[in-house]
Amino acid sequence: MPTCVANDVSIYYELTGTGERLLFISGTGADLRDGPRLTDGPLGQAFEILAYDQRGLGQSSVPGWPYGMGDFADDAAALLQAVGWEDCLVLGVSFGGMVAQELAIAHPEKVRRLVLACTSAGGTGGASYPLQDLARLDPDERVARQMELLDTRWDAAWRRAHPEMEAMVGDRMRVDRAGDAGFANQLAARAQHDSTARLGRIACPTLVCGGRYDGIAPPANSEFLAASIPGAQLSFFDGGHLFFIQDPAALPAVAAFLADGAPVGTDP
Repeated sequence: MPTCVANDVSIYYELTGTGERLLFISGTGADLRDGPRLTDGPLGQAFEILAYDQRGLGQSSVPGWPYGMGDFADDAAALLQAVGWEDCLVLGVSFGGMVAQELAIAHPEKVRRLVLACTSAGGTGGASYPLQDLARLDPDERVARQMELLDTRWDAAWRRAHPEMEAMVGDRMRVDRAGDAGFANQLAARAQHDSTARLGRIACPTLVCGGRYDGIAPPANSEFLAASIPGAQLSFFDGGHLFFIQDPAALPAVAAFLADGAPVGTDP
């Protein structure tokens, strides 16, 4: 099992594929043992991908001390050093996009090109939905509310038309994670995230992208990020928080940007 020690935390990671080096930073509660993986498909065919379980999650260790978003970014930088990557492309999704912002700000030499997907700056730039509020609901209520947040079109008719969406996330959302210290610590760091005053320090080519119907990281949050990062591109796709899965055009467009900075375009 490949692991490295980063900032006194054991980090589990996987290296797959060939091509330009791409660091993939995953979202809230992510575990590499779960599927489906965004690193399959167009990304897996085009890049050498470094993916990992963030501290407190999956097969990485759970620190016994408080930590914040900067610690998650420092873990990513230490992991890059451990595998011998001086710099790389970076794709951060949802919570991973918050970590990626901090990585590009605190360790700019590590990031050659950046994609921030379905994520938020926090503070006055708009925060993503407080997922800790879902933990207070019973399992069926939690699933229903999560589906409304994942895609704001969600109603009875849309549910009947897209049963695969609920099947994809329902079982996971029914699990009670109240005693999961690593997950709770991640949610706490997420709630405190605020990069608004520092986004102007991101100097690498950046694509900000999201789903038009995202209730977790609303489109206005992506618009703020793109307006605040010098030279950033902005693009919306047909879907919600899971737009990578919902819109078949999304992953190829992101792969093209990562490969050569190809313009993706700006949609309303």
